[in-house]
Amino acid sequence: MTWPAALQQFKAYLLFERSLSSNTLEAYLGDVQKFVQYLELEQPALGPLAVRRNHLEQFILWVNRLGLEASSQSRLISGLRAFYKFLLVEDLLDEDPTEMLESPRLNRKMPDVLSLHDIQRMLAAIDLSEPQGTRNRAIVETLYACGLRVSELVHLRMTNLFLEAGFIKVVGKNDKERLVPIGGEAVKYLRMYLDHIRSKQERIKPGEENVVFLNNRGARLSRVMVFYIIKDLAVEAGISKNISPHTFRHSFATHLVEGGADLKAVQDMLGHESITTTEIYTHLDTEYLKETIYLYHPRMKM
Repeated sequence: MTWPAALQQFKAYLLFERSLSSNTLEAYLGDVQKFVQYLELEQPALGPLAVRRNHLEQFILWVNRLGLEASSQSRLISGLRAFYKFLLVEDLLDEDPTEMLESPRLNRKMPDVLSLHDIQRMLAAIDLSEPQGTRNRAIVETLYACGLRVSELVHLRMTNLFLEAGFIKVVGKNDKERLVPIGGEAVKYLRMYLDHIRSKQERIKPGEENVVFLNNRGARLSRVMVFYIIKDLAVEAGISKNISPHTFRHSFATHLVEGGADLKAVQDMLGHESITTTEIYTHLDTEYLKETIYLYHPRMKM
């Protein structure tokens, strides 16, 4: 059985046997398709009936290294469990490879954060004499200046840059748009990339003309490619922390909160639906919180 055939049958099963809503159906299919995309990179010959638990564990480890949050990893596992339950129901499998697959723990842990010195070291490690170096500098500056998700970065469009005004328009989860301020250094390197590299790119893939960050073939960068760019820069800079593009988002939020920024403003810039999600950043620097108490609590001044 091929993956396209299995996915087509799975879709019919969800639609007619499970009577799922279109949103849930698409979510399950999307989860399995992510696994298929991973296999295309790592084990392209592996069919759906040949998958074993170790293959799934390697996939979960892979998405974890990409910085995917625990809740998203749990949803991926749910989609894969539904898929392999379908194969069992259809008597196409005798054993369920997801049976002993463990979901990630959902209790919130403190995210890794880069210091300003770490970020400066990574920026200094970029070779600006190379075209991709200028692009990569613009990428890192934009990630840190705006707190973008990697998906938001790779889908950033030229028509959503308002650099003169100091803003960019970001399309986040559920196609929700938000305006995010962008600082002078990020604007400087974005313009350098756009004026001297991006504008001189000979080949641009049809449909990608409005995309800001392109690879050498004129197509938009993939999430995985940005992940590798960041990983390589961390190695060059001699930073041993487990770093992903999402680390810059965490660092952006943490540095703002440490500096005294309003939590609601940080929530808006990050595109968080709930203030509870943003509040995790208030727990990252106990010294900062203690200092705030001593400075501003009236009982501490007596």
